[in-house]
Amino acid sequence: MNTAPFRDPRAPGAPILPQPGWHLPPYNRWTFLHMREMTPTATVRRGRMAPRDFERDEQDLGDVAFTSRGRDWTVDSWLDDSWTDGFLLLHRGKIVTERYMGGLKPHHQHLSMSVAKSVLGIVAGVLIHRGVIAPDADLTTYLPELEATGYRDVTVQQALDMTSGVTFDEAYETPGSHMQKLGNACAWGGRGDLPGWPQTIWQLVLELTETERPHGEKFVYRSIETDVLGFAVERATGQPLAEILSDVLWQKLGVEEDAAYTVDHGGFALADGGLNATLRDYGRFAQMLLDGGRVGDTQVVPEAWIRETRFGAGGLFEGIYAEVLPGGGYHNKFWQADRDRGVISARGIYGQCIYIDPESQFAAVKLSTRETPLDMDSDMAGYAAYKALAGALTAS
Repeated sequence: MNTAPFRDPRAPGAPILPQPGWHLPPYNRWTFLHMREMTPTATVRRGRMAPRDFERDEQDLGDVAFTSRGRDWTVDSWLDDSWTDGFLLLHRGKIVTERYMGGLKPHHQHLSMSVAKSVLGIVAGVLIHRGVIAPDADLTTYLPELEATGYRDVTVQQALDMTSGVTFDEAYETPGSHMQKLGNACAWGGRGDLPGWPQTIWQLVLELTETERPHGEKFVYRSIETDVLGFAVERATGQPLAEILSDVLWQKLGVEEDAAYTVDHGGFALADGGLNATLRDYGRFAQMLLDGGRVGDTQVVPEAWIRETRFGAGGLFEGIYAEVLPGGGYHNKFWQADRDRGVISARGIYGQCIYIDPESQFAAVKLSTRETPLDMDSDMAGYAAYKALAGALTAS
């Protein structure tokens, strides 16, 4: 499906990608793999640590069968149906599957979308452990400007769990929604100068003055909550987010490549969805989570933070989220897929996912360029596929 590049070096006369709109289907099938060529970015340096090599025990798992919402699938048919670009499976510390599709190559950075939220959740956990930020502190402790907004009494933990009561319209396709304004302000959707629209993410945050429920009452998915947390982390550390992620995590995972954040018109990293990295480096992040925060003999992330993320009480799912993950919740920027077993995942629109099942010593990374941002059938099939794969590998 994803084969022809929009910019072919053999055809310099190819059509110019539209502005705005280059990040939307069908163009995303190329741009998600080439974000640094489309919008301003900030480098997340890998440092000088030698790459962490994986042992390999490659297996053909394409015929593993599962059922989702009354439809029978194999792993191969699901991967083909869901516009997969990259697929990586880890079991007992070894790579058992590594597949590149749709033009993705091992050195290509791929946009993570909201998987980036979970990465920030891990960074926040390290900073909390160091005493740089406090989970029960109000965000205004770090960002006093928020006193004039709906975030005036929101805590760091409520931002981590998306349980504030601040009004934010997450609708991707509703003209003039907060989400469309965020897309414009983050430098993906245009020049950021539409009349009456905020030109930066920070300007959008300052416009969010209304609330619709008491803070802490329930989980409601709002991307901007992660950007607010990103601003608080930057203010508390005095560093740009790309440097924070490099210092706290990226230089310690043993990654092969630099990562990159897309940045808005003011130079702020899009904390809620602008991180780009390679398939295998997302796998190294996943393996660190499987290992309780360790990389080799080094405790990179506090084990207690990962356990709290897996089993702690966050916001319970309602509505469509409860259909995909019944009984699940959202905590510390991760989706709790199975609270009893401590299975968590990081998810992003258009089909991005990192799935972590420590009890089975299993993780999956899926990078995609789906045709639609939200697809409940595909998401539910994904979780059924990961369970089936973990079961097949554990039984072997």
